[in-house]
Amino acid sequence: MSVSIERRNAILANQAFTLPEAGAKISCSVLVVGGSTAAYAATLGALQAGADVCLAQPQPVFGGQFTTQALPNAEDNRLVRVGSRFKRLPQESFAMSVSQRGFRDRQRQLQTMEGQRLLKGESEGGNPLLTTPLAAARAMNEAIAPYLAEGKLILIPFAAPVAVLGREEKGQLLKVSGVAFQNTRSQHNFTVYSKITIEASELGDILAIGKIASRVGQEARAETMERCLPEAAHPDCQQAFAFGAAYEQPATGDAAPLTAPGGYGEAPWLQFQDLAHPDLNPSGESTSRSELGILSQAIQTFRDLYRKSTSVAPPPALETPTNQSSAKASSVKDKETAGLGKPSAQPGNLFYCAIDYTYGLLVGTSLKERRRHLRQARDRVRAYLYTLQDKGEESLKPRRDITWTPDGIALSPYVREARRGVALTQIQHDHIAKAFYRNQARSYCFPDSVGIGHYPYLEFYPAVHATQTPASESVRLRGNERRVLPFTLPLGALTPKKTDGLILSSKSIGTTHITNAAYRMHSVEWAIGEAGGHLAAFALKEGVRIRDVCQNQFLLRKFQGRLARNGIPLFWFDDIAHTDTDFEAIQVMAIAGVVGAKSPRTLHFDPAHVVSRAAIADTLIKLLEFKLIIPDQPTFTDVLRHHWAYGGIETLTAKVAMGGISEGKFFPSRSVTRQDLATLIGHFVPYALEAAFANTPLDSGLLRRRELSRILYKVLQVKLGIS
Repeated sequence: MSVSIERRNAILANQAFTLPEAGAKISCSVLVVGGSTAAYAATLGALQAGADVCLAQPQPVFGGQFTTQALPNAEDNRLVRVGSRFKRLPQESFAMSVSQRGFRDRQRQLQTMEGQRLLKGESEGGNPLLTTPLAAARAMNEAIAPYLAEGKLILIPFAAPVAVLGREEKGQLLKVSGVAFQNTRSQHNFTVYSKITIEASELGDILAIGKIASRVGQEARAETMERCLPEAAHPDCQQAFAFGAAYEQPATGDAAPLTAPGGYGEAPWLQFQDLAHPDLNPSGESTSRSELGILSQAIQTFRDLYRKSTSVAPPPALETPTNQSSAKASSVKDKETAGLGKPSAQPGNLFYCAIDYTYGLLVGTSLKERRRHLRQARDRVRAYLYTLQDKGEESLKPRRDITWTPDGIALSPYVREARRGVALTQIQHDHIAKAFYRNQARSYCFPDSVGIGHYPYLEFYPAVHATQTPASESVRLRGNERRVLPFTLPLGALTPKKTDGLILSSKSIGTTHITNAAYRMHSVEWAIGEAGGHLAAFALKEGVRIRDVCQNQFLLRKFQGRLARNGIPLFWFDDIAHTDTDFEAIQVMAIAGVVGAKSPRTLHFDPAHVVSRAAIADTLIKLLEFKLIIPDQPTFTDVLRHHWAYGGIETLTAKVAMGGISEGKFFPSRSVTRQDLATLIGHFVPYALEAAFANTPLDSGLLRRRELSRILYKVLQVKLGIS
């Protein structure tokens, strides 16, 4: 099938979509449910790993936060962008995968500045990339189009899950075998059967519909063992959601009069006092027009975009795709470029805003209630924009071409918190907060890591008007309890504790109310989805269950190696890019706890540093999993009990594999050669010696940390039988 990239405004051509007839039954290997950023990343990851996929999503536009939610700010952190003191590397070369970096690069190419590629767009908020939802959607379309053409991807829009198919035998886990859907336009029901299903919806709907073990809102202390929680659970203590909007301040006479929503000034969520900036007084006069875009605590302005041309392409309606249509794709030349600063009165200034709705919840409520709150949340955005125009900012115009909606408001809300699955691993506050890792550069590194992420703070935007939770019972974090260190993504958090055939993704992984606040950001959600997609493909290829990959060391290390080989980082290093020839070896050896960071105080690996005798003893003991021998009396006068490698040195000495050099001294800091390491490997695992040095000279040259990881990774692969 030949698939046009675009029909209009980054929407795929009609022939790209499948619209099942009533009662239709579709089969696939991997079913991805949802329209989130993670849903797209999971789909792309599974396809890249060789699986066939069916993506059932609520809209015909991919991307979630990047597109349908109109959040152009990628929410990158500042802490890791400084690079390394050894070699300054771009953040995107080590803090995210090759796939995600490729997506970001393509956005820059598609959105140019005066005909030149947009290399940077850094803002005061620390965001290195800012493009429109159209640029993001086009980049996503291009990456997915070849798989549509090959028939590897079935793409179903307007799909709402209504039932989870599965069987639960006595004494066995629930095995998910598919999902029943309803087309929200035609109301037709259809079924998709799959070998593995990925829950990547924005609200965790599969968990609710399938009655799969999950949690909502703020947990009780006994549920998560997070000491900052109260004793009782509060399901209604949830984060607020927000609708984004894209509006332009066009040239004089090109504005569009806005109307107030019904109930304006009467309904609690439509009150002028709650919407207007303090500088905007009741008389309608503003102390500063430039301040109109600075919002009260309920409003967040994400970033501005400056449009070089004031001409606007005719906005298309979001049409229902038909399989019979042969509509010709149009190529829209977008001239918007990243800009900085607050919304101003300058003609052509385009700004995004996202307005929190704190008067209702989307999770744990009825479908009727959910729809009501979504309507009211959209009205709240309309009321804010009307207030701007009515009270002084007369020149406003919705950018319908950017949001695919007639009013410039996003297709979907930005959801900060969803229903979370009860997983094999629960990511807790003490896994990521700086308060628990004094003088360290990174937080806890899960040994089953399948990705990395970071966001500097645990931020909470509570739905204060919708909760009955007393303020004293709502979690409050201060200082280093709130600050977050670079963290990892455990495979166990993607694996439901009591369900097979299902992978948790998006905001439904095994986080808590607290830790979700860090794992919900753009780049982390991409990492979550990408890991889940590769996991599904790997489990199918190996013929094993998802939980088997978690619990079997052979499968786990093989999968982690596969991820690293595809340029997916597992461990935080800021001086090893995913294009490095030893990236896979360094990543897997670090996450396995064999060759880690040179110092816990930095994110550096320091690949060229020479390896010491103490380091060799320590790493070999870990790799070979020897039981430590810790004698009361030290064998060597220069390696006492408090030495960091005492156990490793004593253990290898006891096994007559490594001894002192002279006069009862070990000389732990003395450098070793490649030949020294070869001698030790030949002593313990002679069958791995040839493979270990296949790509490394076996000579008297000094051994470097890069080579140590490369050699020991080969030993590990031979030892476990990984080909």
